[in-house]
Formats: sequence, structure tokens, C-alpha cells
Amino acid sequence: MLREAIYHRPKNNWAFAYDAAHIYLRIRTKRGDLTSVTAIYGDKYAWEKTVERSEMRVFASDELFDYWETVVKPPFRRLRYAFELTDTEGNVAYMTEQSFQTEEPQDSLSFFDYPYINPIDLFQPPAWAKDAVFYQIFPERFASGDPSLTPAKAEPWGEEPTPSNFFGGDLQGVIDHLDYLNDLGINAIYFTPVFEAPSNHKYDTTNYLKVDPSFGTNEKLKELVEACHARGIRVLLDAVFNHAGGTFPPFLDLLQNGADSQYANWFHVREWPVSVSEEGIPSYETFAFVASMPKLNTENPEVKRHLLDVAKYWIEEIGIDGWRLDVANEVDHAFWREFRQVVKTANPEAYILGEIWHDSLMWLQGDQFDAVMNYPFTNAVLDFCSYGKLDAKQFADSIGNQLAAYPLQVTETAFNLLDSHDTPRLLTICDEDERRMRLAALFQLTFPGVPCIYYGDEVGLTGGGDPGCRKCMEWDEEKQNRDLFSFYQTVISMRKEHAALRGTNFSFLSAESGSRLLAYERQEGAERFAIVLNAADEAASFTLPAIGEGARWTDALSEGAQLKPNGTISLEAYSYAVLRA
Repeated sequence: MLREAIYHRPKNNWAFAYDAAHIYLRIRTKRGDLTSVTAIYGDKYAWEKTVERSEMRVFASDELFDYWETVVKPPFRRLRYAFELTDTEGNVAYMTEQSFQTEEPQDSLSFFDYPYINPIDLFQPPAWAKDAVFYQIFPERFASGDPSLTPAKAEPWGEEPTPSNFFGGDLQGVIDHLDYLNDLGINAIYFTPVFEAPSNHKYDTTNYLKVDPSFGTNEKLKELVEACHARGIRVLLDAVFNHAGGTFPPFLDLLQNGADSQYANWFHVREWPVSVSEEGIPSYETFAFVASMPKLNTENPEVKRHLLDVAKYWIEEIGIDGWRLDVANEVDHAFWREFRQVVKTANPEAYILGEIWHDSLMWLQGDQFDAVMNYPFTNAVLDFCSYGKLDAKQFADSIGNQLAAYPLQVTETAFNLLDSHDTPRLLTICDEDERRMRLAALFQLTFPGVPCIYYGDEVGLTGGGDPGCRKCMEWDEEKQNRDLFSFYQTVISMRKEHAALRGTNFSFLSAESGSRLLAYERQEGAERFAIVLNAADEAASFTLPAIGEGARWTDALSEGAQLKPNGTISLEAYSYAVLRA
């Protein structure tokens, strides 16, 4: 038993309350080192009368470790616990907060302690997000519905995008195509910024309380939100609170009045007068080194009040269902804690999504965000399905590590994307090999969390990194890939119909080193699915697990796959099968 590999500590992702009655306990051990782990638990004030044992299971593994889990119900919301560990040679050890012991401790004072489940501390993201399928829209490029709003300098729809050109997309264009989105099956939209700004991307805000005139009006946005709600579609707006734009009135005042500006402390000025060096480094903090995106001082009470009023306004007056937070990891935690209180007071069911590209546990404690944009998931799926950098075991190890990194609530509402306005498009990433794209999308849409489709992916839009990924939506059905649309439509419908494809009961059936065949199982109650992906350039086969006397697997959805009577599935290169028990 390699004790150095064994790890646990209370709270965070290792011991967390899922609701007011249940606590999940987790422990990490060396992969393959132990045959069993048992949690010994009870109430600290009535230990002898309440002590119980719960067998733990390996719910995830990565390259180095197994992660064990059990869920227990403390009799009085308090929990004291230790772990009984048995290795492959039959050796037994007991892990407490203080030490490892060879005999079961009789005194629970040395055990781990989860003091109390306080309801106010529970991390409970909005329930609706667990069932959401998001669609990301870049408003300037989705659809033009009101030609009178189109900027005079706009180019014809569908021309080559550049960092600075315009095409005239607007809010009316979105309204005009809501039936299309309903037909696709999505039930939530994430809009990149819609507030007044000089750029086509709108991440350089001029006025946080006004819809950009080229998109429409505040009233038009409210009409859009109400039309979405009538169709069962939630709406998420993009909040750019890390920085403002170069035309933001307080920043213009600072440029004019320097250190004497009443807004001097709204920003982070290192040196007066403000300037930009020959190397392009502003004398004030910015997003990256973009001079036209000055960083806001969110510790300033006036800045904080302004931004929190903005957050509340669009929820209360326009009716949006939450916020996506741009560059969220560069804003102070204290601001986000207050932000959450304001937003959840305005709408307890609002979904708060942070843009963070790395490990995000610090923001997912229940006091800041409900979810983050899950780029570690993105990278793993693309490296397996699209780039071919990972074999099945390496991919499973990466997914296992991610599942163990967060509490269950985080996994349930993690924002799982494959591309966005900040990355090349999925089909381009796949070298325009639609087979690889379908493998990635199928995994995304049958994995726990909240999938998000970038506008146009479903009809075969291509494009490299910015600005290529921000091209105009193709509305000519003759130029759309309707077979790909039907694929997305079918898988989305399956996900919505079957709780097993949305839930968190996930396990790998096959993920071998050197192989590019992956099989995993999804189960919820009586529902049971097996999904098999062949990401290799040659055919492969897999024998499905037995499912009981008289029962058999049936083909629910497949492409390039054949299920034989003996339970073996044969798959062509870059093909898939969804089997239902």
C-alpha cells in the first residue's frame, strides 16, 4: 500500500454536501493499489450509537490514481469519519485526519470532521441548467433582420470576416430564426456582448446599460428574451466587467483630465500621464496589452456599484436568465462574491458562468460562479477525436482526472464546449473531416454537463481562429450541410428524451493503451446506454457487456457500425454506435 499516494481532506471536492441531507466522501489512492475502501462514519456527539460503514467505489481514475467515492446521510447533519483501506496483498490500514494506523481506532476524536451542513453554504446551481443545451451566438454574424440598423460601412452578408469589418447582424435577425433553433432542439442561448461598443465583437464596452444601436434597442432585446421564453429557451448575456472600452465615458474623462479626473481611481494607472510605450505597453492596466480595453478597478466602490447595478438591471428589467463573465479569473474574488449575491437576489435561478480556461475550483465553491467554460474538457475531446494526440486510455485518464477535480454539482452544470468565437471552428479543427467532428459532438452531447454548440457548426460552417471563426451564418439551405444538421438534431433529441444521457452516472467500458476505440456507459434508473467511438483510421470491434438473462443491446443510433447477435459491435474507421439495453 503506497501511503504517499493516499490523499483526502475535508471540503472542496473531497468531502462536500450535495444537498441538506447528503455528503459525498472521496479519497485518492495509487491506481490499482487497493481492492477496497470503506468509510467509517457517525455523529461526533453520539459516535457509538450512530457509527456506520459504507463501501466506496472507484468512480474515476487517471494515469496515477484511483478516486473512490461514497455518499452518506449524517443522522444530524454532522459527520465524523475515517477510511479503512485494503490493498491487493490483503494489508489493511486505517486513515484518520492525524495518521495511518494498522488497527481500527476506537476513539473518533482523531477522525476527519465535516462540522455541519449549513443550508446557506450549499452549492446549488440552477436545476434547469442540468437539462440545457446551449447555442452560442455572435450577434453581428448570426442574422440581419432589420436592414435599417445595418452600419453604412457593412459588407455584403457572407463575405470574408476581418477583425474590424461589419455585416449587419442584429437582434431582429435572431427573433426571425427562433423557429430554426427550436427545430434544432436547443433550449438556451449564450450571446456574446450586445452592449454599445465600437467594435464588431463588443468586448470594448461604451455603455453597459444600452444595447448597441446596430443590434437594436433595449426594448428589442426584451422582446427577444420574451420570445425565447415563450419557446422554452433561456438567455445568457456576456458581462465584460474586467475591462471597459476606450470610448467608455469615465475613461475618456481620465484621458482628458489625467490624475485630476474624478474617475482616476476607476482604473489601474501605473504612471501619469497615461501613455503607450513604443513597445505597445500602456501605462495603465488593460486586457492583455490592448490600449482600448482599460482594466476596471473592481475594488473601487463606485465601479462596483455601477457594475452591480448593470448586472441587476438586465435581469430585472429585461428578464435574462444569467451571465457569462468575460476574463473572469482576472477580477477579484470579493467582487464576484458580491456579484453572486446581487444576481441571485434578482433571480435565484440565474446561471452564472465564468470564462476560465484552467482549474477553477477556487471559483466553484458556491459563493461565486455556477460553472466555468470547460476548456480542459474541450482540449481532451479534441485531442482524442480531432487531433489524434491521445489514445483511448490517455483520453479516459484526462476525463477521469476532470471528474475527480470538482464536486458533483459542478460536473452536472459544467459548460462543455468544443469551439467558440475564441477558437477555430470544430469542423476546421477536424481538417474538415465530418466523421471526426461527429465523434467529438457525440461525446459532448452524451457526457455529463451542459453542452454548447457554436452557431453554424450544425450546418458545417468552417473557419480558423479569429476572425475566421466569426464568419456569417449560412442561411441558404442549399449551402448548408443538412445531414450534419439532422445528426445534431437527432442526438440533441436523444439527450433531452433520456435522463441517462444527461445524468452523472458515467463509466468507461473500454479505454485501452495504444487503442483508439473508446466505449463508455450511461445509466439512470432503468435506462442504460453504451456508446462506442472508433477514432482510428481502421476498422475495430468491441464486445458489449452482458446485461442479463433474455436482455440484449439494441442499436439506437449508429453510423458505420454493425451490431452482431453475439453482442459484438463492428465499427468502420471514425464511426460510432449508441446502444440501448
